[in-house]
Formats: sequence, structure tokens, C-alpha cells
Amino acid sequence: MAVIDAVAEAVRASIGRGELPSIELPVRGLENVSYDAAEGYLELGDAIKLRTLTVNTVRSFAQTLRLMAASREMVQHDDFATKREAYYISKNWGDCRFDEQAESDAIMDDIEALASLHGLSREQLRFYPESHGGSVAGQLVVLDTDPVSGTHLEIDCANLGSGAYSIPRSVERLQFRTNAAFVLAIETGGMFQRLNNHRFWKNANCILVEMGGVPTRATRRFIRRLSDNCNLPVYCFVDCDPYGFANIYRTLKVGSGNAAHINRFFCVPRAQYLGVTPKDITEFGLEDATHPLSKTDIKRAQDALKNDPFFASTPAWIAAIEQLLNMGVRAEQQALAKWGLNYVIDEYLPRKLAHKESFLP
Repeated sequence: MAVIDAVAEAVRASIGRGELPSIELPVRGLENVSYDAAEGYLELGDAIKLRTLTVNTVRSFAQTLRLMAASREMVQHDDFATKREAYYISKNWGDCRFDEQAESDAIMDDIEALASLHGLSREQLRFYPESHGGSVAGQLVVLDTDPVSGTHLEIDCANLGSGAYSIPRSVERLQFRTNAAFVLAIETGGMFQRLNNHRFWKNANCILVEMGGVPTRATRRFIRRLSDNCNLPVYCFVDCDPYGFANIYRTLKVGSGNAAHINRFFCVPRAQYLGVTPKDITEFGLEDATHPLSKTDIKRAQDALKNDPFFASTPAWIAAIEQLLNMGVRAEQQALAKWGLNYVIDEYLPRKLAHKESFLP
């Protein structure tokens, strides 16, 4: 609440001096984003914009203050609102209500960018995303609290039968207990289900996390906190295609340029790319289980080499993406089923995990 109170006091003081009040907000554009290998994520620069109260900005200025007030009230009463609920809250704000959710989302992003300068994320402001996180199974006990009774809960992710633990929308209150050696972040739900059903995590002494494509905020934050709090490396098992490289893995490891203000909370700098790699296609005999790269695939790969600061500054990734372009094909995780449904469990993953030095950074 201190951040919100400070903004409110500054606005009030400006009005008291007879000046037009303004709010300083970080610039969220790509021109204010850079990649620092030492930090390990795409980060926001120092550029600042002023939202000053004028005839033209009175509506957005009022919306910013009202949304901040809503956040303060939720923190004070230990409540929350989804992004959609935040949009509907404004319907009783009179002339400063939001006409479309895109308006409330943009204002919320500005407030989060401001809060991020003070080490706070949107979830800590009590605005929760609509989407929950992925599934978790393996050698992990999640320590949680019942939101109504306050009773302490222990969820053993190794004893959930054929099911799995579902990552909640906000993970800030969770604690962990584990003896696992690493986290395996898996792109697809089908592959997660196979590894979980056959208890791969038991023999490998690991924690499985389903990403379900590009991981949600909740999934990324869960993996980041798990990695930090338990000092665990994170290995990513993703399709061998430009989307898997540049959208799924890159988002998990270093974040995205469009959300640079939150990357410090959600990226996982310790993540490494286990596979599937272009080299795996030949080493595991998958040449006849591939698909040609589409025009979209080729453009995405070329854009990653030319415009993405993470890939452009990482020689190993430059070589891998160029190899994929030269091969002209892509391979899915499921292509390993060519050698048998459980080849991934019996052969592929054990061989890869025996040579971690070959993982891409």
C-alpha cells in the first residue's frame, strides 16, 4: 500500500500547490528494453513518461487513480480481482469507467510497471490473471494455507494418484519442501501425462511441471520460486521448432520484450534447454518423423536471429537455429514415439540427462 499511498500523496500535494498533478510511469515500449546476460533476463530501461492531468488525459488519469484505489482496498481486506472483474468494477465509476477491457488492461500494466520499480508484481497488487498454472507431479510437497480457516496444508505431489497438483493463479504464499535434483518443464500435456503415469519423476528424482505451450504467469512464477527457494536447476523439454525456441523456452528463461517490467519476477534464468534439439533429430534417428518448416517457422527463426537480443547474444543458440534452418524441418516431442511409446522414458531422457553439458543455455 505504501507505493499507492505515495502516489496519492504526491497528487494531493501538487493540487495543494496549485499545480497540475502528474504520475511518473516507466515506458513499456520495446525501445526501452535491453538484455543483460549477467542479469539473465530482458529488462526495462530507465525511460519515464508522465501522465499529467489535462483536459485530454483527465479520464485516463482518473482511471489510474481509481484502479490504484481498488488495489489498495483489496490489499487492505485480503481480497483479489481477476482482470475481467477489474474491468467490471469500473462500471460504477461514472464517466471514468472503462468502455473496453483493453483499456483496463493497459492501465493495469502501467500500474504494475510502476509497482515493479518497488519490487512488486500485479499479483501482489491483488489483480490475478484469468488463467491458472499448469500441472505438477513428483518429489515435491507444496505448503499452502486454507484461505478461510487459515489451516496449514501440505500437498504431496507424489501422492495424487493418476492426477496432479494444479498451480493456483497466485503462488506468492506457497512454500516448498523437496529432495528433488531438478525440475523438468514440459511443453505438452500429453507428454506430461505419460511421464507422470509411468512415474518418471520417481526414478529420475525430479519434479514435473506441465507448461501447456507458452507458460502462464502463474506457471512461470511457480517455477521461478521453486528454483530459487529450493536451489533447483530447471530443464526444458520442448518441441524442436522456432515456436518452441523463441516463444515457449525464451519466455520462460528471459521473459518477453512486451512484458519487460515483470521479467525480473517471472523469468527463470537457471533454465536450460534439454531438447528436442536439431542435433537430436539425427542422433536419435528422427529424420523420417519430422515436418517441413513452414514460412511462418522460417520467419520466426530468422526474426529470432536478427532481432531477439537473447538469441543474438548466445552463440550456441545461433548455431542451433541456423542448423534447424539448414535442415528445413521441425520435430515434435511425440516424434520419439517412432521407437516406441515409452522410448522417451527408457532411452531419450536418461541419455540426455547423462550429458547435461550438451544442454542449450
